[in-house]
Amino acid sequence: MPTLVHKSAPSPTPVPSPAGTSATQPGQPTPQNEPGGIRPRKPILAATGAPALRPAAARHLSDEQVAQLGVELDTLRDAIIATRGAKDAAYIRRVIRAQRTLEIAGRATLMLSKKKTALVAGTAMLSVAKILENMEIGHNVLHGQWDWMRDPDIHSTTWEWDFVTPAAAWKHTHNDLHHTWTNVLGKDKDVGYTTLRMAEDQPWKPHNILNPVINAVLAPFFEWGIAIYDLELEAVKDGEKSKADLKRDLKSVGRKVVRQATKDYIATPAAASVFGSGKQALIGTFTANAIRNVWAHSVIFCGHFPDGADVFTEAEIEGETRGDWYIRQMLGSANISGSKTMHLMTGNLSHQIEHHCFPDLPSNRYAEVAVHMRDICDRYGLPYTTGPIHRQVGQAWAKVFRLALPPKKSRTSPTTPESAPTTGRSPLPMVASGL
Repeated sequence: MPTLVHKSAPSPTPVPSPAGTSATQPGQPTPQNEPGGIRPRKPILAATGAPALRPAAARHLSDEQVAQLGVELDTLRDAIIATRGAKDAAYIRRVIRAQRTLEIAGRATLMLSKKKTALVAGTAMLSVAKILENMEIGHNVLHGQWDWMRDPDIHSTTWEWDFVTPAAAWKHTHNDLHHTWTNVLGKDKDVGYTTLRMAEDQPWKPHNILNPVINAVLAPFFEWGIAIYDLELEAVKDGEKSKADLKRDLKSVGRKVVRQATKDYIATPAAASVFGSGKQALIGTFTANAIRNVWAHSVIFCGHFPDGADVFTEAEIEGETRGDWYIRQMLGSANISGSKTMHLMTGNLSHQIEHHCFPDLPSNRYAEVAVHMRDICDRYGLPYTTGPIHRQVGQAWAKVFRLALPPKKSRTSPTTPESAPTTGRSPLPMVASGL
């Protein structure tokens, strides 16, 4: 990677957008609830200054330090973009070839799944293929990570993934909403998916006692839960989404369900029935989908719900600058440590911190980015949350159980910087050394 040269603080800049677009520039109007618009509206980043209340883990930083942090991360992103090329393109094409080979081999093996060894082998290959397609390929292609290749077959506007929810619906709720409002209570509905209580500051409701049961059912049927979530039924109820839009989205989901069901639960078992393995093939495809769903659920929950991943109030984003936006992404995300195989199978969402800061960079470059990101966190005194998958999953599930119970007493959140607790750390000196 080339040596990074830090630039002076930039003029007003837009929020980085996962799909290669930008949020509204400071000073520009942002019409809300327009047809096809984004709910809630995207933020206008402040050119200078600070939010009314910075997150506790960043309150030791001065406005100048936060601005400099933003410059460093912009520079890091620019360096990766400048070095994208043939090696990266070859990587994603290699992964796609491997995934398709595994899928074909898995389905072909299920043709003979009357034999137990063929059932196990076919299901295993199909499971891995579905995980690769969902995590390293589909998720990242839909983020626009490979749009720079100008390949119409590997592009965020044309890719339709092996998941019940349509790509267009997911890009809206995930790319536009979740990545913009990461972990902001009341704006980022991914904090509990409107069903689970996953933050202490979320009000407890009687149905939350079923948190563990709901989550246990959600895991093996995760794609169906996401499909329902992406319909934004709560927005319809609140009048933020029209019934006409809901009807349109329901038709889109219906078409996708037919496509997925035909492929996995009709065509493959029907072909296998010629060899007397129809029932076994149906079991294999259902199991492969369940395995993929449980894995995706685990990886996603590791990204934002382990200990150390913060949630934020709307007061903490009012007046947010570009540097503050980066800090929120860093504090609201958690990584998974592990091998190269682990990173591949998680779609490199094991580098969740890096992904949330730079959602449109190629996933194979996140390990490279992580070295610099960790150094930046160390120099600015910011936490860098990471751990092995068993610990991260365990902590996320512990939170599911803990928050199923009503709070013993109400928590009061500080509303002004003067009343907020401090970290006890002295402000860090300005840093502008090479990464």
